[in-house]
Amino acid sequence: MKRILITGGAGFIGSHLCEKLLNDGNDIICLDNFFTGSKDNIRHLIGNNHFELVRHDITKEYFAEVDQIYNLACPASPPHYQYNAIKTIKTSVLGVIHMLGLAKRCKATILQASTSEVYGDPTVHPQVESYWGNVNPIGIRSCYDEGKRCAETLMMDYHRQNAVDTRIIRIFNTYGPNMNLNDGRVVSNFIVQALQNKDITIYGDGSQTRSFCYVDDLVNGMILMMNNSEKFIGPVNLGNPSERTILDFAKLIIKLTNSNSKIVYKPLPGDDPTQRKPDISLAKEKLDWEPKVDIEQGLLKTIQYFDKKLKETN
Repeated sequence: MKRILITGGAGFIGSHLCEKLLNDGNDIICLDNFFTGSKDNIRHLIGNNHFELVRHDITKEYFAEVDQIYNLACPASPPHYQYNAIKTIKTSVLGVIHMLGLAKRCKATILQASTSEVYGDPTVHPQVESYWGNVNPIGIRSCYDEGKRCAETLMMDYHRQNAVDTRIIRIFNTYGPNMNLNDGRVVSNFIVQALQNKDITIYGDGSQTRSFCYVDDLVNGMILMMNNSEKFIGPVNLGNPSERTILDFAKLIIKLTNSNSKIVYKPLPGDDPTQRKPDISLAKEKLDWEPKVDIEQGLLKTIQYFDKKLKETN
């Protein structure tokens, strides 16, 4: 049994990770300030003696005795991270410094949930870990993109200078139950609009591409990365290399929900990447990992979740 700290543990991905690691027989400390996380995501875990929920913001120091740290704390959708851009970059920079300090003191292994956004609007396709990216440092997305890039720098510097056992993963578009209804990202937007038979909003002409990974696949990859015996520290891409256009994705959602929604087009936001597809060769080689869940299978589970949530709010 390990004592594991998960920051952002009440969030979309964090809640799935809490449940999986708890079921695997670990002691879990779930840390969250509930800006985008929700108690509803982890309410069913609260009665477990091996699960501890702590309201805390990692821009402030936190002290505990732990064996592993999964650092997921940071709003990840553009509407949420742009709502308070300064707080977003503080979470990525100050928060990572605090978690690395804790890992150094406890001699814990720490995994940083970085993002495909470190590649910006890529000029290399698909994106490989050796690609340094094409990021606007002063744009409206910079608080998130550059915050995550700085967090990777800190992880590597603490590893080189202080011998902290670090791991870096780069998460590509992920979806599944426990996403916020008002998440603001493409999967939740399209599903909620389709279930309500509202117009489905596409920004741009819909030719931009994304690759969608089901949350269970991602969580399995995160745990493999944390526990890999080769001490492989990354960074490593975790995502589904099955690429599709946003327009095709909207049509698939309409089909799976039997919706009467029509597709409407709006201007593309600033610095929105035109292509996103992971090269997962390194994850296959080092972790023996690749996604297993088919897009339609994963979407049907996600649609069922959103349908239930919408009925609860009405």
